Amino acid sequence: MKSVCVIGGSRYFGLRLIELLRDAGTAVTVVNRGSAAPPPGVAHVVADRDDEEGLRAALGRSTFDVVIDQVCYTPLQAALARRVFAGRTARYVMTSTMEVYDPATSALITPAAPGTLVTEDFFDAAAWPADGGPAGPGASGLPAEAVTYAEDKRRAEAVLAGESAFAFVAVRSAHVLGVRARDFTGRLAYYADRIRAGRPIAVHRDPFPTSFTNDEEIAGLLFRVAASDHAGALNACSHGPLDVLHLCEAIGAQTGRAPVYQVVEPGEPASPFSFDRHYAMDNGLAARLGLPLSTGADWLPDAVAATLGHAKAA
Repeated sequence: MKSVCVIGGSRYFGLRLIELLRDAGTAVTVVNRGSAAPPPGVAHVVADRDDEEGLRAALGRSTFDVVIDQVCYTPLQAALARRVFAGRTARYVMTSTMEVYDPATSALITPAAPGTLVTEDFFDAAAWPADGGPAGPGASGLPAEAVTYAEDKRRAEAVLAGESAFAFVAVRSAHVLGVRARDFTGRLAYYADRIRAGRPIAVHRDPFPTSFTNDEEIAGLLFRVAASDHAGALNACSHGPLDVLHLCEAIGAQTGRAPVYQVVEPGEPASPFSFDRHYAMDNGLAARLGLPLSTGADWLPDAVAATLGHAKAA
């Protein structure tokens, strides 16, 4: 793997991925709209990925061993990328999400039995209708943007899993918490702020566990996947699903404040990591491929400490 193009990746674990590639001696080219310069030693192509002709012109005659797409959010973006990078690369890695498995965002997703971890074949991108499926009845309990995000990611995978001119990999990332870098989503900080202030946290009566990874782990996994010959879907998560109560107790242990909970019923809005449905991921395939996987409970205290440290410095 001598040359890699990274689309996006200007912050959080994408930035760490770029550093890993560069430090391994890979020639890295970052494509973004110019909002952030890449690290030293990395080539920079300024282009809008939604502008097909502009992107073609900016890339010129460039070719790459691998393209890693950190910011493919819609099927239109996927279709454009499939056209632009045909003949430019033999391998295309898209950072996807575990939300493709969420049964509340489409009636076409089969709910997993509680306690059964979801394997990659629970969602077959190659068989998914490119124009999407109907939202499930449970979707009314989710913000509209959450349903749209999950479905757009499914359809983006479906486009790239079709008749593309390159091998395609969809890395379905678990929820990412920051250990090395600050989590720009602010979800763990949301819990830390409420616990420190003694404010109630909305949780379901019996919240299901979900899957997590951290910024170092997902960056390392993407780095290794890019250099591998694996094609198809891949679940990316730490060992051991965790639930919202576990997260809150870990924060409470470091703040000295016991979490205060407000119980909500299934279908009612809750805090970001409280789930009334089950779709925690199985990472057996990643383990069999020898990819770097940690145990969530082992690094969670570090993620909490990092979150509290960022809050203190703010």
